[in-house]
Amino acid sequence: MSAVLTRPLLSVENLAVHIRTDGGLARILDDVTLAVPKGGSLGVVGESGCGKSTLLRAILGILPRGATVPKGAVLFEGEDILSDHGASVRGRIGFIPQDPYLSLNPVFRAGDQILEVMRRHAPGRRRDHKEKLVELFRAVQLPDPGGALAKYPHQFSGGQRQRLLIAAALSCEPSLVVADEPTTALDVTTQREILVVLRQLIAERGLSLLFVTHDFGVLATVCDQVAVLYSGRVAETGPTRAVLDTPLHPYARMLLACHPDRATDLLGIPGTVPAATAQPPGCRFHPRCPQLHSGCPIEVPPMLPAGEGRAVACPWYEEAPRG
Repeated sequence: MSAVLTRPLLSVENLAVHIRTDGGLARILDDVTLAVPKGGSLGVVGESGCGKSTLLRAILGILPRGATVPKGAVLFEGEDILSDHGASVRGRIGFIPQDPYLSLNPVFRAGDQILEVMRRHAPGRRRDHKEKLVELFRAVQLPDPGGALAKYPHQFSGGQRQRLLIAAALSCEPSLVVADEPTTALDVTTQREILVVLRQLIAERGLSLLFVTHDFGVLATVCDQVAVLYSGRVAETGPTRAVLDTPLHPYARMLLACHPDRATDLLGIPGTVPAATAQPPGCRFHPRCPQLHSGCPIEVPPMLPAGEGRAVACPWYEEAPRG
């Protein structure tokens, strides 16, 4: 099989993102490598402050002013998209933002806002865009799809607004959809409905999905693969079910143990994610880790192959017996 056929749709290679602040240099991301296959889905999971949203901003070319990328590459369909600040992927990557209440302009009709994006980036004739958008509103199960075009954002519930944002993400016929914790602001019933709709539309259209979340339960619903991110570094990667059943990195195990379905107490993980301006040497999780290895405070652990498409950055796995 040729390299073109096996090449991932999106590749993040050894990516680092730094921001200079009054408190010093913030190393938000450090040597992050991950991939989203064509037609596949990858979930990025971790606590708040681990760099998940910054990773998405780097991919979309919308890093904040003052952010620098000292090393690494982001390749989309084999094309380096860091060099043009994401201009070449407008419309080719759909984005579902986190907060449905803040992501739509309250003084413009919802339909007009999405149609403006389609006029700039969607293929086809302008006269067809409105008809296509009504079909998308129907696909995301908005009530009265035709009438929804003329409504203002405040006339929709939170769940309906999130459906609008999913429709907007799909409106330009992207090959990749990037979602930044899109169900955080919703109640659990609405959250499940939105995830079912999203999963169905992604599958029907043969799209790839990069989904950022702090919730393993959400991740298990929509993603085939998972990357566990801690303090700007990848701790573990692998098939979602395998990581959920047998997490290899101590952080992944402790993070899973905090899930309400698995938690046996309310202690959580001792300590906090280190500030990006004051990260510890070696493995950044070592101040909180119950399985401290002698080399953890000194050396950055490499990603070690763990079989069946898995990898883990932990010296304990290297010394553990195989088989």
